[in-house]
Amino acid sequence: MALSRDQVVATAVDLLRRYGLGDLTMRRLARELGVAPGALYWHVANKQELLVEVADALLAEIPVPSPERPPEDALAGLAVTIREVLVQVPDAADVVGLAYAVEPGATRALRELGRLVYDAGVPASERDEVAALVVHHVLGSVAGEQNRRLAARADPDLPPPDSAGEAKAFEVGLAVILRGLERSR
Repeated sequence: MALSRDQVVATAVDLLRRYGLGDLTMRRLARELGVAPGALYWHVANKQELLVEVADALLAEIPVPSPERPPEDALAGLAVTIREVLVQVPDAADVVGLAYAVEPGATRALRELGRLVYDAGVPASERDEVAALVVHHVLGSVAGEQNRRLAARADPDLPPPDSAGEAKAFEVGLAVILRGLERSR
């Protein structure tokens, strides 16, 4: 059976979920697929391209918000959903952050966030900056919770993060951002 791009990406996502970004190397990926590392480059140009595809795969199952929802509510709901999905995957914030830096519209979910920012009435001249603010708020929240979890594993004297408290803090920050949207109109 011939190797496909979908197999490469799916295996990379699996490695990320199991071991984190530090162990997602092209060599390890090739070993998992039973091919020489050079075979991967028929399907992805480099690791950056692979990580953009992994980010897209991580966020692919997130549904598009209903068009009947007010844009601010849809934006908040989408941001919360993205956070919930990413916080479950080690180093997901780093992977999605890289994808966003390389190509801000690389994933459907992040493109949808940008559209909802625009639909919420943010002037076109500020849309990209406000969308970036929301994306960075999501990714920062995910990275912070995951880093606190890692620190607690390494040092038993540190308390593990309170996931409910982390989610609440994220939502409070998001509400502040959304209030700022209302004032900018």
